[in-house]
Amino acid sequence: MTGNLAQLLVTRAQERPDLQVGTLDAPIALSDLLGLAAQGARRLEADGLTEEKRVAVVAGSSTDYLVVWAACLLAGVPVALVNPSYPQALLAQMLDHFQPDHVFTDHADTGFVGARGVSAMTDRPDGLADGPEGCPGLDADRFSIASFMHTSGTTGMPKFCAQSHEYFLRLGTTMSTALDLTREDRLLAPLPLFHVNPLGYGIIGALTAGADALALRTFSARSFWPDVREHGITALSLHAPPVEILKRVTSAEDAEGHRVRTMFYADREFASRFGIDRAVSGYGSTEAAGISHLHVWRADDDIAEDASRYGGAARTDIEDRLDDSGQILVRERAPGTLFAGYLGRDGLDPARDADGWFATGDLGRRDGDGGLVFLERAAESIRVKGEFVPIPFVEGRLSTITDLEDLALWKKPGELVDDDLVLYVVAASLPVEAIKRSVGELPSFMRPAHIARVGSIPRDAAAGKVQRRLLPDERVLQWITLD
Repeated sequence: MTGNLAQLLVTRAQERPDLQVGTLDAPIALSDLLGLAAQGARRLEADGLTEEKRVAVVAGSSTDYLVVWAACLLAGVPVALVNPSYPQALLAQMLDHFQPDHVFTDHADTGFVGARGVSAMTDRPDGLADGPEGCPGLDADRFSIASFMHTSGTTGMPKFCAQSHEYFLRLGTTMSTALDLTREDRLLAPLPLFHVNPLGYGIIGALTAGADALALRTFSARSFWPDVREHGITALSLHAPPVEILKRVTSAEDAEGHRVRTMFYADREFASRFGIDRAVSGYGSTEAAGISHLHVWRADDDIAEDASRYGGAARTDIEDRLDDSGQILVRERAPGTLFAGYLGRDGLDPARDADGWFATGDLGRRDGDGGLVFLERAAESIRVKGEFVPIPFVEGRLSTITDLEDLALWKKPGELVDDDLVLYVVAASLPVEAIKRSVGELPSFMRPAHIARVGSIPRDAAAGKVQRRLLPDERVLQWITLD
């Protein structure tokens, strides 16, 4: 195991100069990417951005994204990877909390950045690229913080999770082993790179094995299989929403001729229809080591459990248990395996109890062989189009509509694995157009699909907190499905 992520990148580029990284439409040799990243790292260093500072990236997936990420690693500067689809008001709140010294973004309107330094993702110094030798990040301690990824913000503003080099090195080794990757493989991680799945499982997992590490600017079901065939993809890193979408809108004929031999996240139907012989299911989270449980299976295995929810056995560097309520708890057996903590105003909160256990907020059970089966989030959360809805933020926006006496967001099962967002309101009559205007500029996953007018919103008598799970029991006076 190399000492840090910067060393991993340099070592792999030396061992295999032709190793390809980046998006399918703009791949680049890892050695060339490191040249550009080293150039960026030296600019960061010249601007006083060292390991004591912070950088944030608010951008969509691209090859430039990976250049900036690698530049931060080579400079030894911790970098926050932020969802660029959030509204500017929420982005501004998150950056005010994170307090970056510089922001890289592909947004044309950078008002959310405030008075901080800002650069476009493609803003690079002139001149030839230098090599990475001598970059300070090559000497970073393996337990120092490499990056921050944020939570979904289901119960408040998204929280930044600190991830050490050790966290990613262990995650990369875990995934490359589980997927049986070799330097002959070409892995595609098509999800947004600010998530741990594409960056941790996919990019870092592939680089750990010396395999090509490729991404997509955006996921498209219609072009997915043609892209996989054209670019000779042999391994995939997916999760539930794209798997369900692909099952719904693509056929075995669409996938015919692909070379995929191994993938993370599939169910029996997906593996059977698309001819994937080998798959890995698992359980985890950004906090819980990226992925804490793994199970390798083949299409002809007798899988008693739903593979999409089957975590299987805990990693050797993690132990787990279920508390009396069935909540999943994990504890690291080796330092740096779990996330380092949540970023607070006074530093990092490790979020462990006195014995080192992290409470995941997820409910689970054991199968007959002792493997972990994920059931559901213990907390109230809503997931739409693969993204968790920041409930307080959306409710706060809607609460400015004066014709709404009370309101609450909740969910109903969607056509795929995700939820449909339902807005429950108390009002004399529904101000539909005002609601549409209020959420019109929000990302589509934050916009209610349905409005239910009810007589009252169930609330806790002591604290007044919405009892969301009781909302479906309220008598609906009027139901409207929005376009």
